[in-house]
Amino acid sequence: MEFIHLIVASLILTGAGLIAIPFLPARARASIGFFFVLVNAVLSSIPAFQVLGGNPLHFVLEGSPFFGPIPVQLDALSAWFILIVNFTCVNGALYGIGYMKAYAEQRPSLALHWAMFVLFHASMIWVCILQHGLAFLVAWEIMTISSLLLILFEYRKPETLQAGLNYLVQMHIGVVFLSAAFIWSYLEGGSFGFDAIGHFFEENRNAWLFLLFFVGFGIKAGFIPLHSWLPHAHPAAPSHVSGVMSGVIVKMGIYGMLRVALMLENDLILIGASLLALSIATGVYGILNAAVHRDFKKMLAYCTIENVGMIGAGIGLFLLGKGTDHMALALIGLSAALLHTLNHSLYKSLLFFAAGSVYQQTHTRNMEKLGGLIRHMPQTAFFFLAGALAIGGLPPFNGFVSEFLLYTGFIAGLKTSSFYLSTLMMLSLGALAIIGGLSLLTFTKNFGIIFLGSPRTPLPKGLSEAPFIMRLPQFAIVGAMLSIGLFPGFFLSLVKRVSNSFLHVGEADAIALAGLDTSMSAIGLYSLVFLALIAAVFFIRKRSMAKAEQTFSSTWGCGYVAPKPGMQYTGKSFSKALGKLFGFIISEKKNYTEIQPGEVFPKERAHSSHYADFFENTAIDKGTKHLLSGMNFFQFIQNGRVQYYVLYGVVFILLVFLATVFNLI
Repeated sequence: MEFIHLIVASLILTGAGLIAIPFLPARARASIGFFFVLVNAVLSSIPAFQVLGGNPLHFVLEGSPFFGPIPVQLDALSAWFILIVNFTCVNGALYGIGYMKAYAEQRPSLALHWAMFVLFHASMIWVCILQHGLAFLVAWEIMTISSLLLILFEYRKPETLQAGLNYLVQMHIGVVFLSAAFIWSYLEGGSFGFDAIGHFFEENRNAWLFLLFFVGFGIKAGFIPLHSWLPHAHPAAPSHVSGVMSGVIVKMGIYGMLRVALMLENDLILIGASLLALSIATGVYGILNAAVHRDFKKMLAYCTIENVGMIGAGIGLFLLGKGTDHMALALIGLSAALLHTLNHSLYKSLLFFAAGSVYQQTHTRNMEKLGGLIRHMPQTAFFFLAGALAIGGLPPFNGFVSEFLLYTGFIAGLKTSSFYLSTLMMLSLGALAIIGGLSLLTFTKNFGIIFLGSPRTPLPKGLSEAPFIMRLPQFAIVGAMLSIGLFPGFFLSLVKRVSNSFLHVGEADAIALAGLDTSMSAIGLYSLVFLALIAAVFFIRKRSMAKAEQTFSSTWGCGYVAPKPGMQYTGKSFSKALGKLFGFIISEKKNYTEIQPGEVFPKERAHSSHYADFFENTAIDKGTKHLLSGMNFFQFIQNGRVQYYVLYGVVFILLVFLATVFNLI
């Protein structure tokens, strides 16, 4: 089939899903929703694979009544993101079949949910192929509204409704900036096509227009200080939606940023250095907050912010390499950003799915109430551990590969002739090491508190492993993660193919990059040997212990014979020292009534604490408070008295009459 036929078929399929799902029997909606997502993924993946191995596909939609001709293009960048979107959404829909069974009584909500999931998936594909500013914004808005309705599934909960409204407002602030950027390029070039953006960059300074695009796309991606919707929306959404949002919807912001960055012509060093500095700050800020939070879904949301920072660092390296004619650095940076986009979509969706299994079985997101779940949910514990090792950048999983590329890029950047850029590279290199160390601390804490030890509170009776249909996509994700860790050379060749379609790498730079291919081959070999060694140790142990008599006894308690679950480390105690050290960024809010001097017999008190988001607490909340205080001065206008409203109408009519008499209108 031709590209245009596949796109038309995808559009028809999406429309059929929106119409059919609400009228289907309740028990069939989830399966049919998954079917529509799967077929849509297949239809869009066929041309995407073709483009990765060949030339871009494009056509123009003629005769659009509102937008005029709409260019549609599938190039290597679009294909890469579409394949990531498809894999993540198919896994999310499959996981959601099992996850949403707990809400079977909410039939109308489920009908809307699965219809919106189909539309949400299709809209992300449209975002990746549309090359017309207004049509792009329409697809972007459909993506935003459909994801909003997915977040609001449990809309009866006040915190869910608040998270949804927060998300809606911030996304539309982003749309304002994107609209301003597209209108500016239209005024200069006379077209809403993406080629007009390229012409603008050729003839004008690039920094200011890129700033508009960065704010618009950066809100969706989650760069600080534009990130505050993430820690609210991810915990509020159903876990398969959280996995898809973290895995791919934030990547739509990355896609837009990359699409614009690839067209930049000047101000490359200024933009690249600024983006790199902000990205590193985003990564450090995200992992610091993740380390101290005890709501494990909110923790994962902050880890998304951390990884977005690492992807942004790769884009910054790409721009700096291009600006300094260091094309090897540009290729490494762009390849690292693309590969880390894939890697993050894999292990973050896996972690959210595992977290969703824990939440569904225990009905809590507070790790302080959990413990010892590995005995009840061993496979979920394995999935969470695999995701934790991957996000910590440890071999043989995929996170190590893209982080190795970032380290390679920073080391290559040290060779630039600029003292300031070399200093920035050294600081970024150190910050990346800190991010990696804090990531290990974060997931050691989370895995240990949730899955190891003893339950800190009584667990639900009959606690068991999640259903197989929820575990199946997690097996697929682990397989994909291991394939990247064991065969990194193949995946590096894919991202280099995407990068080379936008870069012109000279012979000298190609020679310098040859060592990177050798390193990747060695990483894959050593990872394979490491896995084989682990398998051999377990095999030998199993064979040697097969006939041996086994005895079980309690762990030595240092002479104390009656330990209690409450004596275990808590999540807060694990990261308390870190929280104090960085208290100026991750401030702790305590709820406690102090004992008064004259209170001889104090009453029973409760103590609770939580960590507040620095930007939300110091800027957004205070700004909102001042705005509301200012608006209160105008409350007299809306006073509820009919006489005043009639008077407003009379005054308005009088003003129109006078303006007409004096030819003002």
